[in-house]
Amino acid sequence: MESTPLRFWWGSLSFRVVLTSLLGSVVVMLLGGLLLLQQASLGLRQGKVASTTAEASAALDFIEQSFRNAAPGQSTSAETLTRVAFEAVQRGAIAQYHVIVEGPVSDILTAGVDVASVPADLRTAVRTAANVGGDPTLFVTETRVRYADGAASVPGIVVGATVVAAGSVRYPVYFVFPMTQEEETLRILQQALITTGLVVMLALAGIAYSVSRQVSAPVREARRAAERLASGELSERMPVRGRDDLARLAISMNLMASELQRRIRELEELSRLQQRFVSDVSHELRTPLTTIRLAADLLYESRDDFPALEQRSAVLMRRELDRFEALLADLLEISRFDAGAAVLSVDDVDVAKLVRTEVESLATLAGTRGTEIRVHGEGQELAEVDARRLSRVVRNLVTNAIEHGEAKPIDVYVGGDPRALAITVRDHGLGFRPEDGALVFGRFWRADPARSRVVGGTGLGLAIAQEDVHLHRGRISAWGRPGQGAQFRVTLPRKHGEDVDLGPSHDVEVAG
Repeated sequence: MESTPLRFWWGSLSFRVVLTSLLGSVVVMLLGGLLLLQQASLGLRQGKVASTTAEASAALDFIEQSFRNAAPGQSTSAETLTRVAFEAVQRGAIAQYHVIVEGPVSDILTAGVDVASVPADLRTAVRTAANVGGDPTLFVTETRVRYADGAASVPGIVVGATVVAAGSVRYPVYFVFPMTQEEETLRILQQALITTGLVVMLALAGIAYSVSRQVSAPVREARRAAERLASGELSERMPVRGRDDLARLAISMNLMASELQRRIRELEELSRLQQRFVSDVSHELRTPLTTIRLAADLLYESRDDFPALEQRSAVLMRRELDRFEALLADLLEISRFDAGAAVLSVDDVDVAKLVRTEVESLATLAGTRGTEIRVHGEGQELAEVDARRLSRVVRNLVTNAIEHGEAKPIDVYVGGDPRALAITVRDHGLGFRPEDGALVFGRFWRADPARSRVVGGTGLGLAIAQEDVHLHRGRISAWGRPGQGAQFRVTLPRKHGEDVDLGPSHDVEVAG
């Protein structure tokens, strides 16, 4: 059984189109946004590195120039180092970066910045370069700029190098460039992407819903038209708009409906002609049949005066006339069903008693076949049924069991529950193949076409029984296996007009 989300998913074409479009849009926008943010971040970082390198180079030149401008003999003094360092710090404050000069005793740095902002591996690289000597080299690395006052750290770039004082004395200098502005730019860009993405998603949802409506509305109209056609409104047609595939669908539906209407009218006309033919023939046959019946009865009553061959002919004529009259009556009844003229005469009936009465009336026939009929269920089973039609159903089923029961016992079960009752006729004779279960109620159908009818049936008994049961809004089913017999089960509602979904649970079980 499908869950509620699955039922909702498969229950709305518009919902599937909108949700699929939204999911696709979300994936595309996420990938595009991530790529855009990555490219923007990379561009800002590369630009920042270029600007910081240029700024650090200019600052290094300024510091070295300050050392060269110092008084002779004072370029390496602690006082000169302190003065130059503070000048570099003041210059960095104007350019919005921090300066850390590693002195012989302690670091000289911009107020507020934490020396931990300079990574240890960068210090090692700069000191190594200072000891080796040669041209000054700029070392650039990313870091987190930390502050002594406990303020939140921000991403930044550190440029490390050495400055040369008089006498080839080198001092490590670090320039710390916070990326506050770049980080703010990325945050604004991220917010813009999110806002734009939400707006685009809503717009795409609206567009997808509009597009799905253009497709689903004609499909929904086609479904409704098909349902109305199925309910019998054969004049139903779909409106045709435009020349696209949906318009062609509407044209095809209308052509199909027109052709279906024409064919159904032809079939209805043929059915009416057939019903009228059967009815007319049946009625027209009654007059000559009555005459033949009178002559046959006269010959039958005088059979003792005839030779043996004529006596046998008189007996056969009367028996076949009985069968012919029964066939004629069944044909008339079938024609009433086909014409929709059959009606019920409903009354409160004890179905168990009705079944026992019909079984007793067939006891003589069963005795001639050497068959025992056993009725199970002695209680009273009341239901609102047509007694005449239900008696005919039971008679047809039991007669069919006698004919095919191979002189073996026949079991008839009657039982019910508060809503329905069931009548089951089980024989243990010839049976039939499982695939023939839906064919046994066909008119003039026989499991073995080569086998003649023994008890004079017309071949319409089961078909009439099925129509009588359906007229009661009940169900009739058949089970059979070759050599194991057959079972016919009739399920009827106790109240007239109610439907039957399931029969009584205590009905006889069929052996496999």
